[in-house]
Amino acid sequence: MLKLERAKVFRDPIYGYITIEYELFLKLIDTYEFQRLRRIRQLSGVSMVFQTAEHSRFTHSLGAYELARQCLIQVEGLAEALTEYEQLIFLASAMLHDIGHGPYSHAFEHVMKVSHEQMSINLILGDTEINKRLKDIPGMAEDIANVIGHKGKYPLIESLVSSQLDVDRMDYLSRDAYFTGAAYGNIDYRRILRSMKVIDNKIVCRASGVNSLESYIMARYHMYWQVYYHKKAHAYDLLLQSIYHRIYDLAENDIKVDASCEELVSVMKDTNDLSSYVLLDDSYVNGLIKQLTKSSDLILRDLALSFEKRSLFTPLEIDSEKASFVARTIYDKMNPKYRPYYYFSTSVRQTAYLHSDQSLNYDINDIKILDENNQIQSLEDYSPIIKGLILSGQKEIKRIFYKEPLCMVK
Repeated sequence: MLKLERAKVFRDPIYGYITIEYELFLKLIDTYEFQRLRRIRQLSGVSMVFQTAEHSRFTHSLGAYELARQCLIQVEGLAEALTEYEQLIFLASAMLHDIGHGPYSHAFEHVMKVSHEQMSINLILGDTEINKRLKDIPGMAEDIANVIGHKGKYPLIESLVSSQLDVDRMDYLSRDAYFTGAAYGNIDYRRILRSMKVIDNKIVCRASGVNSLESYIMARYHMYWQVYYHKKAHAYDLLLQSIYHRIYDLAENDIKVDASCEELVSVMKDTNDLSSYVLLDDSYVNGLIKQLTKSSDLILRDLALSFEKRSLFTPLEIDSEKASFVARTIYDKMNPKYRPYYYFSTSVRQTAYLHSDQSLNYDINDIKILDENNQIQSLEDYSPIIKGLILSGQKEIKRIFYKEPLCMVK
């Protein structure tokens, strides 16, 4: 647990500086797996809509680490509640929580049918540079994997790394708002941290911070509908999914793909192939798609050209009987051969505030408030705004996305 003689810093537009105090974290940052995150955009297809959203998973991971470090300084009682080893577990879990993301993130995750959390665990425990660095401290790799996998060994740390109020969400909301220019995503994370306190090994927030918590929850809700679920961003993700699916289908039928995609196909067939997985990033996929614009397979060529030329799927919101009829007509007219790649029925749902399970002894998603009488109660019971959001802040949008097959093939 060597501390550096002089702390290293990374300049950052959100926090000013990201400060590295332990040698371990410099070693983790320099691993191949962590440097790979530089080449994976944080917002995937969203960056095709919000042109300044060029930030990476690397910058977000460092940001989550810095917020974890700020928690140890600002959150009353937290540093005292954790041993030095547990503080390192907290910082490392925040830094490595997204290490398993694939190229273009969630589009890839959907095709792989393996969560990025599980891939993060695989990379932390597998034959990787990260695992070799963590082995310098016995048991650390396993304990970080336990935190990311929500195994309950460190519930206090788990609640700060992944819950309804965590360093992951607070960083990506601040960072994504900054880089997309979406002002409604800005949050007062400093006030939130100052309001937090550890009581009985659990995080509670003072009543003085409730306004900041309400704004944080509303910001996240609006960011999902205005940014993360943007219909054109979704169309990009679906276009990528179609490309992945077509490559997989051809490989399954032993049909040669006219491009260098051995690593992608290998991972599709075996998600435990970590040596191939770490080679996959946005640059890999972009180069692959450029090759596929000359593919002899007409479907792959068309999908690749569509991606390069921003010829997206057309969205149709299913909000009436008439829209449903139109969707069925489009589906019926499309050749069954093309439907898996050119027609998608989707549903996105977002809840403003996740209602806590009162039957549990400790629900890490239950934000607790220390009221003016030093009584602890759930945020949903303390705040009329949050109570109203639970009743009304649930929204679902059903859409189809479709495209005329082979429209770009000449």
